Amino acid sequence: MTKFEHYEQGTPSWIELMTPDQAAAQTFYGDLFGWSFDDHDMGEMGHYFIPKVEGDEIGGISGQMPGMEGHPAFWGVYLAVDDVDAATAKVEPAGGKVEAGPFDVNTNGRMSAIQDPTGARVGLWQARDTIGTERANEPGTPTWNECVTPDVPTAVKFYAEVLGMGSEDVDFGEMGTYTVLTNTEGRQIGGAMNPPMEGVPPHWNVYFNVADVDTSVAKIVDLGGASVAPAFDAPGVGRMAMVADPQGANFWVMSNPAQESE
Repeated sequence: MTKFEHYEQGTPSWIELMTPDQAAAQTFYGDLFGWSFDDHDMGEMGHYFIPKVEGDEIGGISGQMPGMEGHPAFWGVYLAVDDVDAATAKVEPAGGKVEAGPFDVNTNGRMSAIQDPTGARVGLWQARDTIGTERANEPGTPTWNECVTPDVPTAVKFYAEVLGMGSEDVDFGEMGTYTVLTNTEGRQIGGAMNPPMEGVPPHWNVYFNVADVDTSVAKIVDLGGASVAPAFDAPGVGRMAMVADPQGANFWVMSNPAQESE
């Protein structure tokens, strides 16, 4: 069990599904991951559902914002910051775009919504009452995040300038070189890569840990989702597959390397 009470700046700290059908999303992910859900009435903004594993918050499920009617569902990522106003002030000078904020989310925290210079959207989260994801790196919880962009060097430079994040290239042999992102403490917290196929827009994606990837993919398809990219093994990392929920939100499922699963 891995629980979190604090996130260093530059660490993915929250995930959020924006979907046109929150009820269907709860049914799908509840069946897939065993999540329960807390319902938060946001008044005119609708309802915000928080999935939980054994009482620990995993992320959020939001309805679509006005003007996004007809847009497929998608998962988004928030990065922890110490001072959201200070970090947001650096976004546009570094070539990015501020889409919203900074603003307070009740007493939970303060946030802004930004785009990096390559077009990948990400949230910045300054924790107050709510730190973000309380449990990760075990079945049914997030385990990795990734900036998918056609211009990795530009994205990496941006996150370094705005958040002080670092990066390092890791050689995976026949699979090529992968860029690993680090937080301000130097801990590996995510990655950056080019789109795996044509037509994939810049975005931050989410990997969920599962006990068995192939069994999970079969269940996803049975629940009305889809297999987007076949499962494969990454030496020393684990087995993974790209999938989609019934509303079109792409995500990854990943199991630990064999020696860590025994």
